[in-house]
Amino acid sequence: MDVLSDVLLSVRLTGAVFFDVDARSPFVTQSPSVASLHREVLPGAEHVIAFHVVTEGTCWAEIVAPGEAPVALKAGDMVAFPGGDANVMASAPGMRGAPDPSLYQRPPDRTLPFPLRMSRRSTADRTRFVCGFLGCDSRPFNPLLDSLPRIVHSPVSSQSRQWVAGLIDAAVQTSDREAGAGREALLAKLAELMFVEALRSHLAQLGEDERGWLAGVRQPQVGEALRLIHGRPADPWTLERLAHEVGMSRSSFADQFTTYVRIPPMRYLSRWRLQIAARLLKSGTVTVAQAATAVGYQSEASFNRAFKREVGSAPGEWRRRRPYVDDERS
Repeated sequence: MDVLSDVLLSVRLTGAVFFDVDARSPFVTQSPSVASLHREVLPGAEHVIAFHVVTEGTCWAEIVAPGEAPVALKAGDMVAFPGGDANVMASAPGMRGAPDPSLYQRPPDRTLPFPLRMSRRSTADRTRFVCGFLGCDSRPFNPLLDSLPRIVHSPVSSQSRQWVAGLIDAAVQTSDREAGAGREALLAKLAELMFVEALRSHLAQLGEDERGWLAGVRQPQVGEALRLIHGRPADPWTLERLAHEVGMSRSSFADQFTTYVRIPPMRYLSRWRLQIAARLLKSGTVTVAQAATAVGYQSEASFNRAFKREVGSAPGEWRRRRPYVDDERS
């Protein structure tokens, strides 16, 4: 079982490429926090991540808050802000701009991406980057979100970068609606692909002393336990059985799993089962009882209690409300 892929599929990763920025030094763009924008950019998402991909030149990325150092970017780099922080892309570190929330409105007669041209000094250094957003579920359980730093900086493949640059060129240069049909959707899927590539690169760069869910995926015993849980979530797992499967004592396994993943193994199993059940319920293809059985609950009543304890409402009520946009915790 590929645990990272399983999580990304279960939390319904979706993407949108919003801006094609063609800038010449000096320049600065400042984006507001996603909390003030997510209803406009990805209205169906519980949680939204902002990202930028540099396709030409160099620049700096920075969170508009103290405590985080600016990040130098070059062509082929992706920078993502998992917490949705307000951020800056600029020709030099320390620069600040004035965010314009009106840019994120989507007129019905225009398609993405929107072109932005900054500084028309033809002899100045040129930088080109795309700005977009990725949406995902945050509840009942998304173990990836809490394991990511405020800034994720990783390269993406040259093939993906070239695809994006070429498609954006075609999208912004044509005025023929039929000629541009499907490009917005294709760019959205490429945004998802680039984010997955960036996560894989980030995972490969983690140090031996790193902790968190992603580091746990890479650690041999913890990673094997995660693969067992994700591969067979409905199995009647116990702490003793999981420890035996990975070749550890019960206490050593519990300590190591909790150290990496930050919650105990059986708590993780329970929360992941609820995430799978939530996805099934959102599909509208199963009853509450069927969702409970699919993830290993012996009774609908025990499933209802666990779901309500984690989410705050019973599964049937939660599905009827479909609290994707208005939940203040999203």
